Amino acid sequence: MALKKIHIHPLPKWMLLFLASLVMFVIYYLIYTQVLGFKTPRRIHLEERNERLLSEKERIQKRLADVGQTLTQLKERDQNVYRAIFGMAFRNDVTGDSSYSPFSAINYLYTMAYEQSMSYDTIAPIAENITKMTSCVPSIPPVNPTKVTLTSHFGVRSDPMAGIAKVHMGVDLAGPNGQPVYATGDGKVVEANINFHGYGNEVIIDHGFGYTTRYAHLKQYVVHVGQYVTRGEQIGILGTSGKSTGSHLHYEVMYRGNRVNPVNFFDLRLSDEEYKRLVKTK
Repeated sequence: MALKKIHIHPLPKWMLLFLASLVMFVIYYLIYTQVLGFKTPRRIHLEERNERLLSEKERIQKRLADVGQTLTQLKERDQNVYRAIFGMAFRNDVTGDSSYSPFSAINYLYTMAYEQSMSYDTIAPIAENITKMTSCVPSIPPVNPTKVTLTSHFGVRSDPMAGIAKVHMGVDLAGPNGQPVYATGDGKVVEANINFHGYGNEVIIDHGFGYTTRYAHLKQYVVHVGQYVTRGEQIGILGTSGKSTGSHLHYEVMYRGNRVNPVNFFDLRLSDEEYKRLVKTK
């Protein structure tokens, strides 16, 4: 059986021309980009777009950093100024990293802004009552400073009864028997009784805002538990009671449960006239 001849028709000229053009384009493209190092228009466009995006990213990061710095300054002012003025406890710092990425930075700044807003919401009512707080802070001597002498300071001293070194939780103001003793700030009398642990006749006043004061070794107290008193109102009479070696007042200031040095709250250099203007004399 005779085999039939297969006739292969040559490609049309237009197809040959197309294939030749395609090959030449690929060759020129490789030479243009790989050998000569030229960039294609698309690559140039993409690089320009990438540069714009990087520039925008840097601008956003700088803006976020500026906002973060402002919030940090507000937080420090809140901690060290506002809360200190109003006698409030410090709040915990916000945790996070504002420099890791724009997304984490935004989340960090949002958290800071939210907590700062909550902090100011807490401070605002106290700021509105600043006049009340000012009158409550114990800030005058409990006895006319021209009539008494500061005989024992706050801190370690030699105990006059035991004769050994002990921590003295307040100050002792010695003076003539019968001198009036005044409340050093507005507040509520929470104790007015005989303390059998050594303080004798004593008065304790809760002034609010974390402040409490104690007036001990009184000859007599003239207020009762639950009574509201104002700064400069007489609460007792100077004398001696309890473990005492003479006529004097033992005075303590407590802030948030901790005893603090009372002399930081008043001025013993007041004249008789200046002091009388601060208290309610009969």
